[in-house]
Amino acid sequence: MISAIIVAAGKGTRMGPNVDKLFLELNGCPVVAHTWRQFEKAECIDEIVMVVREGMQEAFAALAEQFNFRKKFQLVAGGSERQDSVWNGVVALDSRTEIVAIQDAARPCTSQSMIAATIAAARETGAAVAAQAVTDTIKESDDGQWIGRTLDRSRLWSVQTPQTFRVEIIRRALSEARKRGLRVTDDTAACELIGQPVKLVVGAEPNPKVTRPEDLPLVEALLRGTACRER
Repeated sequence: MISAIIVAAGKGTRMGPNVDKLFLELNGCPVVAHTWRQFEKAECIDEIVMVVREGMQEAFAALAEQFNFRKKFQLVAGGSERQDSVWNGVVALDSRTEIVAIQDAARPCTSQSMIAATIAAARETGAAVAAQAVTDTIKESDDGQWIGRTLDRSRLWSVQTPQTFRVEIIRRALSEARKRGLRVTDDTAACELIGQPVKLVVGAEPNPKVTRPEDLPLVEALLRGTACRER
């Protein structure tokens, strides 16, 4: 069995005060509905675990009804940090789940081919992540004002989601982070703690995340023609 955890419990403060970026409408439906729709349509996904802020369960249940999402899903309350939300999602997985794809709810352009590719890679290697080679010149700065040095971009990768794992591997990796009291910025960082190699899966299509207001025009353009259908 293959499951997806869609992490939708963040506050998204960089979008501005009192703005819930997941419910901003792009091409006729909320950002999170576009993301959910991609996993709803993905034939390789059997179950969706949507991790949401406490008190938002009713809003997400209404969203599923509005857009006729019928694949098996459950709504789980998130935690104080992203890794806590992912942990709650992992704990809630169907006991038959062998592979889990973990997805940012604010990344609505992820293709079904990328979902399938990370699942295939995780099945083979244990852990895989959607990634893009860094093309900009990257500088390091100690104070945020002056350049310290130039990094070798040929060795740098921007990782995205889905981040996909055999369930026993991500459970062990997150348990190690929790045991050490460490805060990790993504799930593959937890894998580094246990020495688990992670396969980079390079996508041919853009896979941006909605983070700031300036992200919206690009994401909306990429979603053109993919509006969700209401009941």
